[in-house]
Amino acid sequence: MSVSEAEDWKTEPSTVALRAHLEANNGINGLDILDVKDVAKAVELFNRDGFVVVANVLNSEQIDFLWKGCCEVAAEILELDEDRKGNRGNHRYSFGGSSMTRGQLHRPEWQMLLEVKAATDIVSAIFGSPDFVLRAASGDFCLPGAVEYQPLHSDVRDWAPGGLTPFSSFHDPRAHLTIRDLPCPYVAVNFLPQDVTKLNGPTRQIPGTQHSRVPIPSLIDEPEWMRLSTVCPAPAGSIMIRDVRAWHGGTPNISDSMRFIPNLEFYAPWFREPIVPSITYEAYKKLSERAQWIARECVAESSEGIRTGVTMRAP
Repeated sequence: MSVSEAEDWKTEPSTVALRAHLEANNGINGLDILDVKDVAKAVELFNRDGFVVVANVLNSEQIDFLWKGCCEVAAEILELDEDRKGNRGNHRYSFGGSSMTRGQLHRPEWQMLLEVKAATDIVSAIFGSPDFVLRAASGDFCLPGAVEYQPLHSDVRDWAPGGLTPFSSFHDPRAHLTIRDLPCPYVAVNFLPQDVTKLNGPTRQIPGTQHSRVPIPSLIDEPEWMRLSTVCPAPAGSIMIRDVRAWHGGTPNISDSMRFIPNLEFYAPWFREPIVPSITYEAYKKLSERAQWIARECVAESSEGIRTGVTMRAP
């Protein structure tokens, strides 16, 4: 495929129209972007909306380090996918689903994120305790040319019989409660190593849906306001903290560069599902005492190694 053929999507009439539409309408009206000092407000907005954005969490050196690491991992993944079919939709990729360890904690860039105290302080406030635990270090990225919307979805669900759920999940044998009736069981903290704009694939979040029991609409049934309910603009160095039960999905990247949202995922002190070891004991011991505590269930035994590498399986 020639460069000109690969770039044809940019001049497609549908893409030109979409670009104009997104430039004029994309983004949550009145999106609150907080400062790192606004911890109480962050908890309030998180509980209300199911997500919150906090700026100035990463400094310029950390942003650059994270960006370069994401580019390196993306290059390894893309070598296995010449046609850009993705593993989260066309031109979309999961950092976790593309890793043999189900995450990137073996990488120094993701280990660095564990040391970002401003982020973990807010997570502590959300859970009301410092005893939360790292579930995984993952995230996703999308390429220019990801012109389709990813369906809205939630990252957790209740237990179902017959092996239909990959983990234990929540189960009320009385059928009175679902996982959506509980306090937040786990959060994802996405770190932004680049500005997120109207055109480079901002995440759409549907506010207040973390407790909703109604069916999530399909792409066909999704109203236009939901498609435009995207977390943008948001500056590089920000974090987006999400209650993973809230409805969310990917949007078109019709910019000229990749959009990365690496993350750390944390279980509440009272909630657990199986955790895959993703950092060697040797690397773990180099972390700060606080980071070790947070990653305590992700470390391999001292006598065991971690097999790293990329794969194109679906997450």
